[in-house]
Amino acid sequence: MPSPERDPLLWGLAAGDEESFGALYDRFGARLYRVAVSVLRSREDAEDAVQDLFAALIRSRKRLLGVDDLEAYLFVSLRRAVARRLMRRDRQPKARDPSDLEASSRGTPMAQSGEDHERLDWALGRLPAAQREVVALKLEGGLTFAQIGQVIGASLNTAASRYRYALERLRALLEESP
Repeated sequence: MPSPERDPLLWGLAAGDEESFGALYDRFGARLYRVAVSVLRSREDAEDAVQDLFAALIRSRKRLLGVDDLEAYLFVSLRRAVARRLMRRDRQPKARDPSDLEASSRGTPMAQSGEDHERLDWALGRLPAAQREVVALKLEGGLTFAQIGQVIGASLNTAASRYRYALERLRALLEESP
């Protein structure tokens, strides 16, 4: 169990302290959102997934005292929220505004401008979901491969391999793109 000296934020969260949840959102909210956008490819769904994650954290806040790596825990929780969002979306297909992804990804590490952005978006959309998720966790989430392994339930080597294969596939796709 974490000691208060090691991470006082966890104790504040477990106690339901609003300022602690605000600090948590300030520290991780933007990164969580960018990963969700990259995986879901929808700004609206990403906002909902992050909101679902924080609502679940509030409901189960007492469990946070047993967390060793808060950052990895948050991204595991995000992965679950994204999966639920994808299941809902699959049950109720809806048209997406093509500008949705473009508007939400401006200023992020994976964002480009103009034609480069369109080519990258096209290539990312053709990656297998597991590879796209690892790329998002690495580039948008800033996680280490060890943390990514925790998030996806795989070893550090598997996370690194998926990332490497994704980059190779992206390179090949971008070379053949129109």
